[in-house]
Formats: sequence, structure tokens, C-alpha cells
Amino acid sequence: MDTTQQEEEKKPQGEPQVELHKPYRPWLGRVDRYIIRTFLSTFIFSIILILSIAVVFDVNAKISDFLKPEVPFSKILFHYYLNFIPYYANMFSPLFVFISVIFFTSNLAANTEIVAMLASGMSFRRLLRPYMVAAGIIALVTYLLNGFIIPSGNRVRLAFEDAYLRSKTEKYTSNIQIAIEKDVYLYIKEYESQSKVAYSMAVDRFKGRSLVARMTSDEAHYDTLDRWHLRDFHIRRFAGLKATDTVGYDLDTNLRIRPSDFLVNEKDVEKMRNDQLDSYIARQKERGASNTKLFQIELHKRYAAIFSAFILTFIGAVLSSKKMKNGLGINLVIGFALCLGYIVATTVTAQFSNVGMMAPWLAAWLPNISFVLIASLLWRKAPQ
Repeated sequence: MDTTQQEEEKKPQGEPQVELHKPYRPWLGRVDRYIIRTFLSTFIFSIILILSIAVVFDVNAKISDFLKPEVPFSKILFHYYLNFIPYYANMFSPLFVFISVIFFTSNLAANTEIVAMLASGMSFRRLLRPYMVAAGIIALVTYLLNGFIIPSGNRVRLAFEDAYLRSKTEKYTSNIQIAIEKDVYLYIKEYESQSKVAYSMAVDRFKGRSLVARMTSDEAHYDTLDRWHLRDFHIRRFAGLKATDTVGYDLDTNLRIRPSDFLVNEKDVEKMRNDQLDSYIARQKERGASNTKLFQIELHKRYAAIFSAFILTFIGAVLSSKKMKNGLGINLVIGFALCLGYIVATTVTAQFSNVGMMAPWLAAWLPNISFVLIASLLWRKAPQ
């Protein structure tokens, strides 16, 4: 009989063998759910409070227009304000996120609840988990609002403004210069959208740096499917030093361009969903056009807004997690200053991109990049 078998015979029989199991710990515990609930409820309450004030001021500014007999009350309520509220709520959501985090986290710190959590063995990194979950919920809602819901609502809201308040749609434009396709450029002196007539149109075709053809027309009427009807046209083709001319009164031609390609403004960009922005930018680039900065900035801003919820939540939690002698006031002041700086940075970089001083993607993401650096500096001072 070997040694192992002898040892097994010496073990007392009938004693149950107890297996030790680690206690089950859910990924989100009671404290996590409490923080998420407090975060989201504070966020929603702040939105309702601020937007209630905004609606009151907006009604006061437009009351004379709303009281006109031709303005239906149902359209004021359902066409205008039903789309006004989500638009402005989403626009200022970074401010609401930041202030909400600072407000309720400062209260947790003032009541020494954060101290109790850290004293129980929870690390500050673990404490941030429910914050990021709540920020993820807000980021998802922001993506859906920015990309799909708000653009559709903007069409209704802006149509109401066009009809009953003041015109927001471009009816007339002048001095248009735009690429139709590679090495083909269109010039229009004046265009009226109501009559769909372009005055003093010229189309130049280049080969390298050499002009090979030029078509001019006194009037051009837009039909459908990119087709234009030219009146009093003149076509000149160049072959070396020789030129041939073709003159006529009527000509139907497909110029591969629509009035919507050049008759656009910031309000038209707000009406487009993400997929529509992608399609428009791709169409303009395919034609060799360069007037897509406004659309690229808007598209990048929508994606950057998703990550801003995480960044500002992180900064707000780190900034207000310590108990301050001066109470909540100093944290709110710092929070307002940082959030104001974020909004100003977003506006300034967008203007830099519009004038060609910055790439659209960089203009949209630079505020986020800057605040990531600020977050990394604040992390070093966070209670670990």
C-alpha cells in the first residue's frame, strides 16, 4: 500500500468537504444603480427647467406672430414647439451633462458618501463605472436625435417658420461658382428658386490648364433630373489656335447639377439625416466640388457630440468628487467656465474650418481632444 492510499485511509470519514465560492458581485450593484438614477434624473430635471424658461422667452419674442389669425394654434404646438424642444435640448446637452454631474457629485461629496464608498474598498476607477454607463445612455440618445429624429423635425419646424414667421429658405442667390464634374465648372450670375431660372450662365470645360470649350446662355430654366433648358446659347470649342462657334435659341442639356447643390444654407444642413449628409458629400466630391465644408463639419460634429458626453462626465466627476470647504458654489463656477469654454471652442473651430484655416474633421474633434488633455491632468489629482 503506497503512502497516498494510507493518507486517504487516515482522513475522517463522513465529514462534508466545503468548497469556497467567491461571493457573487453584479457588474452594476445597488450603489451603481443609485448613481445612474441620480445622474439621469438630475440631467432630465435640468433640461426641463432650462427649456421651460427658453420656451417662455421664445413665446414672448414671437407672441405677435402667434396671435395672427392665419397661424393655427395646433401648428404652433405640434409643428413648432414639439420640434423646438428636442432641437435645443440636444444643442445644449453638453452643458446639461456637465452641470448635472457636478451638481449631484458635489452633493455626494458633501454628504461624505464618496468617502464611504472609497473607504469600503471601492477604487475611484470603479466608482466611475456607473457614470460612464449613464453617459453611454445619453450618448446613444444624442446619436439618435442628431442623426435621425431632429433633422426630420427641423423640416417641419423650419417650414413653419418659413410660412408664418420669417423666411429661412434661400429664394435667391448670385455669383455662383461650382464644379459640375472634374475639370468642368459652372458660373451663374443670378438664380431665382421660385421661377427656377438662372441668368447669365456659363459652363467651362478644361483639359489640364487649357480651356477646350465654353457654353454661355442668357437664361437657363431648370426642369427635372438635372436637365436645363437654355435660351440664346453660344457654344465655342477650342482646338489649338482655332475656334468653332455654335449659336442657337433653344437647347436642352443635362448639366449634372441641381439648384439644391448650390442653393443651400445652414438651415438646409440641419434638415439632413446622417445618411443624407454622407450621400450629399459623396456626390459633391465625385463631381470635384469643394463646397462641402459646411456639410462635413455638421457630420463630424454629430459624431463628436457622442463622445463629448463621456469626456464631460469624466471631467465633472473628477472635478467634484472632493469635499470642498466652500461648498457647491466653487464647483459650479468651475463647471460653467469649462463648459462655456467647450461651447466657445466648438464655435470658433467651426468658423476656422468655414474659412479654410482648418480641416472639417479637426474643427469638430479639436474641442474633444483638448478636453481629453484636461481630463488627464485632473485624473492625477483625483482621489484614488
